[in-house]
Amino acid sequence: MAANKLCCTVAIGALLCLGFAALIQAQDKPVTDVCLGCICEAISGCNQTRYCGGGVCGLFRITWAYWADGGKLTLGNESPQSEDAYANCVNDPYCAANTIQNYMTKFGQDCNGDNAIDCYDFAAIHKLGGYGCKGELSYQYQTQLTNCLNSFQQIDVRSSK
Repeated sequence: MAANKLCCTVAIGALLCLGFAALIQAQDKPVTDVCLGCICEAISGCNQTRYCGGGVCGLFRITWAYWADGGKLTLGNESPQSEDAYANCVNDPYCAANTIQNYMTKFGQDCNGDNAIDCYDFAAIHKLGGYGCKGELSYQYQTQLTNCLNSFQQIDVRSSK
């Protein structure tokens, strides 16, 4: 009986630790998965074909400077100084998403003056940069983003910070 009680206590403790670890990890990432998906949809139609052109790469159309500001993340043990590190990361959905999370942690701000930092702000930062996010977004980008977010209305996409 004591062994069962100890086993249950250890199991519950482990679950609580995992839960707290997940909560802490989620708090470190300002952009929700829904928001990332909608930014992807608005900027490239989420086309996952390996792509580099016009100074941008990947399904999120990330520039080299954005990737650098996002921490120069790499795949596996690749060096950030590797000639292919940037393209390899931003063409990988997970590495690209983590680059965006880092970039938003660094540059997250209320771009539209609604006293909230939310997906609309992150989308503006993503498209216009950390110092230019108060500028005008293209009609197409803004419409695609809004349509995507509206399709997830039941989920609170305006939360994060």
